[in-house]
Amino acid sequence: MENRNIYINKVYQHFKGNKYLVVDIAKHCDSLEDFVVYRALYGDGKLWIRPLNDFLSEVDHQKYPNVLQKYRFEEVLNL
Repeated sequence: MENRNIYINKVYQHFKGNKYLVVDIAKHCDSLEDFVVYRALYGDGKLWIRPLNDFLSEVDHQKYPNVLQKYRFEEVLNL
């Protein structure tokens, strides 16, 4: 996997279109795996977690051939 960084308090867009604010990185208490904590910037603003490696992963372009985004979540540079 390409070396990518996650930035706290930055907005990221999911490849399906919704935007999220990255709140923090948390560790699982047993496995010590890193998780991204992020808040939906739509609807009721739910708080979500996802494994860091999953957050950073590329879109499965075989499953989603029409998606233009390279990564599952990409930083939004122009708000």
